[in-house]
Amino acid sequence: MFRNFEEVIEKAKGRKRLIISVAVAQDWDILESVKLAEDKGLAKAILVGNRLEILPMVEELGLSRDSVIVDEPDMYSAALRAVAMVRNGEAQILMKGMVNSSDFLKAVLDEEAGLRRGRLLSHLAAFEIPGQEKIIFHTDGGMNIAPDLEQKKEILVNAVLTLNKMGIEKPKVALLTANEKVTSKMPATVDAQSLVQMWEKGLFPPCVVEGPMALDVAVSPEAAHHKGINSKISGQVDLFLLPNIEAGNICGKTLVYYARAKMAGLIIGAANPIIMASRADSAHGKLNSIALACLAYNREK
Repeated sequence: MFRNFEEVIEKAKGRKRLIISVAVAQDWDILESVKLAEDKGLAKAILVGNRLEILPMVEELGLSRDSVIVDEPDMYSAALRAVAMVRNGEAQILMKGMVNSSDFLKAVLDEEAGLRRGRLLSHLAAFEIPGQEKIIFHTDGGMNIAPDLEQKKEILVNAVLTLNKMGIEKPKVALLTANEKVTSKMPATVDAQSLVQMWEKGLFPPCVVEGPMALDVAVSPEAAHHKGINSKISGQVDLFLLPNIEAGNICGKTLVYYARAKMAGLIIGAANPIIMASRADSAHGKLNSIALACLAYNREK
């Protein structure tokens, strides 16, 4: 359990410093986040992109003089080179810079230089919410649009494995739906029931899974009691599995814009953690994603 992102950063500082490969690095906020990560001892970076644009920013921000800049003015070519550096072991984490998301993901999925290893890629978001005792995680509000049952299984496996690597040994998982009644009129409830049955058969990494479950029951033991639901995880949920991208996107942005939550996120399921932060994220928000990526990296490879 992490109470806040400061605890995430402190835990990441206790591990070996990693190398981030930044695709199209000529972006001030990206470079500032790299500087923050460098200052905190989390990571250093290989900066791939237009050297003429990157170098003045590096000097103004005060990044290390030995920062590696790989000159590649073409954006898609820069994304491919950044991905290849992770694939060949020169770096451990991939980070999207000032490149179009579709081009970035095309490079990630490239058959020769890419990082896909046969698993579904999915998005994992972390939220530090004012007034709450711990960071909570959502999946998948940023990658898969309308996942079917098998895809939801893969999304859940990706997320639980990642939380296990971060030190959350047995995350409590709520399969979110509009209510707890299983009905064919609401397919998400049927999928949730099937996922619980898979969990009961031991088909997931260490975790506790309940669902279908409405949000009020997931976050409030009082609501669960009022509805007559006997839940072992109500009020203690670590990970919320959202039924589709609309639910994940709306829920996440509601937390950020109405509850003033801090957010960080990763793309998981690839050979290495991938940071694809929003351009709206501050440098400190991107730093939080870097810290998550440092914890999510598989150091046994």
